[in-house]
Amino acid sequence: MRFLLDAEQREFARTLDALLTAGDIPAAVRSWSAGDHGPGRAVWARLAEAGVFALAVPEQHGGFGVMPLELTVAFTELGRHAVPGPLVETVAAAALLDRLGDDHQAAARLPGIASGKTVASLCLTALGPYALDADAADAVFVVDGDTLRAAGEPGPVQPSADPGRRLSRPSAGTVLAQGPSVAAAAAYAADVAALATAAQALGVGRALLARTVEYVKQRTQFGVAIGSFQAVKHRLADTLVALEFAEPLVHGAALALAADDEDAGRDIAAAKVTAGEAAHLAARTALQLHGAIGYTDELDLSLWIRKARPLRDAWGTPAACRARVLAA
Repeated sequence: MRFLLDAEQREFARTLDALLTAGDIPAAVRSWSAGDHGPGRAVWARLAEAGVFALAVPEQHGGFGVMPLELTVAFTELGRHAVPGPLVETVAAAALLDRLGDDHQAAARLPGIASGKTVASLCLTALGPYALDADAADAVFVVDGDTLRAAGEPGPVQPSADPGRRLSRPSAGTVLAQGPSVAAAAAYAADVAALATAAQALGVGRALLARTVEYVKQRTQFGVAIGSFQAVKHRLADTLVALEFAEPLVHGAALALAADDEDAGRDIAAAKVTAGEAAHLAARTALQLHGAIGYTDELDLSLWIRKARPLRDAWGTPAACRARVLAA
């Protein structure tokens, strides 16, 4: 099967690319990593105006309806530009709240998420004790088993391989809901998060490959561009093949989720591990072909290199994703 975006979806991607290209995203990432969320929140507001977060919110709560394929289009661009913030966690929180039902008190947060006024973070303790960017979020939700809480204080920020991903262990807060419905909603939210992370990783890999191709055309050894060396061409070709193979898996998983297919979880796991490994390969290739300069924090490339590994492991490690595929 061929999973090709239609003209409207491609135009949406181009619009987001133009919006993010016009902003100084690397500067926003560096400010975010230092605890200054102002520039990042400004980018967040522009993304909300473009409808990114409304794609995860039902129409009755001010969204466009849940549109998984369009979400993957958006998150690929967000990864391509290394946008900081709990982007995945916000749409996952929206999925969680939506599944709990309109009559649930937490559903009042959904219009704010759709409009971009509410930045949310979500922690599923089954996957780890940390919430992403809880210090920047307006609402932090913690699911422990079948209990949903609104977290209290975010706690101290922990070091992360990616400076644009600030981790903290939120304190226990008010219980919002309990029961099997919470566990079911959290499982669905985890699938949405894994799918969005896969798309984000795909975008990171695309950006790393593009920047590396540009660099090897300029860097010379023995009087010629290193991009003319056969070994370099093979390394770049392997990276391109990995990314090209991952993209239809991401889109196919989005279609399965949209159709509420019983195999959607398996497809999402396959897309997550494939896109995550492709992005990680792109990071290793970029680091190797850039040489020593690739290790410097001053180079914007480092913002993408340091993002690839955490995205590979977030919301489902490669081992966990492979186990889920095999179990299915």
